[in-house]
Amino acid sequence: MAVKRRGVLAGIIALLAGAVRAESPLGALRPLPRPERGEDSVAPPLDLRPRARPSVQDIIKAADLGGVVGFVALDMATGREIESGDAPVPLPPASVTKVPTTLYALDILGPEHRFATRFIGTGPLVGDRLQGDLVLAGGGDPALLTDHLAVLVARLAATGLRRIEGRFLVWQGALPFARAIDPSQPSHLGYNPAVGGLNLNFNRVSFEWARSGAGYATRMIAHSDLRQPEVRMARIEVQDRDGDLFTYRDVAGGDSWTVRRDALGDRGSRWLPVRDPARYTAEVAQVLAADHGLVLPDAEMVPDLPQGVELARWESVPLTEICRDLLNFSTNLTAEVLGLAASAKREGRLVAQRASARAMALWVLQTTGIAARFVDHSGLQDDTEVSARAIVRLLTGPGAETRLRPILKPIAMTDGRGEVIAGHPVVAVAKTGTLNFVTTLAGYATRPGGGKMAFAIFAANPERRAEVAGSTEDWPPGAESWNLRARRMQQELLQRWGMRV
Repeated sequence: MAVKRRGVLAGIIALLAGAVRAESPLGALRPLPRPERGEDSVAPPLDLRPRARPSVQDIIKAADLGGVVGFVALDMATGREIESGDAPVPLPPASVTKVPTTLYALDILGPEHRFATRFIGTGPLVGDRLQGDLVLAGGGDPALLTDHLAVLVARLAATGLRRIEGRFLVWQGALPFARAIDPSQPSHLGYNPAVGGLNLNFNRVSFEWARSGAGYATRMIAHSDLRQPEVRMARIEVQDRDGDLFTYRDVAGGDSWTVRRDALGDRGSRWLPVRDPARYTAEVAQVLAADHGLVLPDAEMVPDLPQGVELARWESVPLTEICRDLLNFSTNLTAEVLGLAASAKREGRLVAQRASARAMALWVLQTTGIAARFVDHSGLQDDTEVSARAIVRLLTGPGAETRLRPILKPIAMTDGRGEVIAGHPVVAVAKTGTLNFVTTLAGYATRPGGGKMAFAIFAANPERRAEVAGSTEDWPPGAESWNLRARRMQQELLQRWGMRV
């Protein structure tokens, strides 16, 4: 079976869009005039003549964000700062944290590193029977999808195996386990799942519902492009009640959710986080194996990897491709796995999240001279702080541009309505970051004539963020409009620097 990985990932991201906050579109404060044109008319060339531009102070004032805006634009040929403001102030970098995480992982693990997920037999395969235990052994793959697991199971079935005389064991000890990236966040956020050595579908399950008579039909699906097996370890009950949209309980053998009935409408779907990804993956493998006539008993978790013979293997794409997806889709699970895997190799042992983040900060200090405070690898937590100037120094450090520029996300220049300005001469690639009342952008831009610059723009309003701490809403009051204004400010600054002579 051939699996087109990018198509599968695109499907995952498309379904995710309804459940996880998308990054706000970038927009400029001042829309460009749009002339009326007939059907056969030719668009005039983009007008790039010098004109009066608002000052940086005017741009920031117009955004009306409060808090702090730290920014740096640096000419990469001369090393001269084009403009800066509050550049040394440590601020939450949000998902821009994934830039140092990417460099850390590529340096320690290597760009060709691949994560392997395996089936191991502890005894001989005699005919169609395994005389021993079957072990599902995770290697930490952050991008393993149900379709990939289906290929792995098919490879196992191709050995002729149909019965096991021993147990079905599951090992996730390749990486340290955590039930959530940030335990302080609301339980239902799909971008804050568990992390461990065995991950599936970014450790999210698709909750799907449809009105049925006076009630609802619900399903929990290990959704992928080609396969959508239902799972039992995650279950949900629709309730008539007030209060939180979702509630969560950890129960024996899985995740137990409730959802408020009046929030559902006629039908829909959204991702919910999985708190026991090893059991989740094992159950999906069990369902997929049954399609091949391979009967697997219920899984047992083991702390140590049993010794045996490898029967089947799935390997991820090379790390550079995983990092490209990380920087474009900003998946928190991927960032945490890459950071934890790099620290495990660097330290020669498993290192928990905060200690791993400190190890990454030490690596950044040793390789670039930049001081930063990291508490995770994804930027989801508030305690991570780094300055705009430090990020620009990281972007311009040894080998950084060569590794990052080809895999960063293109950032189009847009007008005040958020529409792309066709033919704009400023070409940018960058990493975006969004939390409630925190918006960040950092990357590279090529200016007219080919000059290159590195930039970072961090906007944060800690007071407004503190006011909505603990909110269970996807967008607490005022957060969406604040983030949109911040994005427009970023565009105005970026276009100002790109066109500056």
